[in-house]
Amino acid sequence: MKFLLLLAVLLFGVWLWRTNREASGKSKPNDTSSKPAPMEMVGCSLCAVHVLAGDALQGKKGFYCCQEHRQRAEP
Repeated sequence: MKFLLLLAVLLFGVWLWRTNREASGKSKPNDTSSKPAPMEMVGCSLCAVHVLAGDALQGKKGFYCCQEHRQRAEP
């Protein structure tokens, strides 16, 4: 009788340990979703250097990395 009680307590402990381990494992993928989204890059139409889309200058013929390249490509 003592053996069955000990076995029941042991099985309950293993079940409790496994459910806690699975629950903590499921919360880890949610932590990776907090990473910032990748930023869009565009290539300069004159020199082909890639810059962030927010930092690029837009001209009539495309995006440029600086004002000088925009003026040289679009006279």
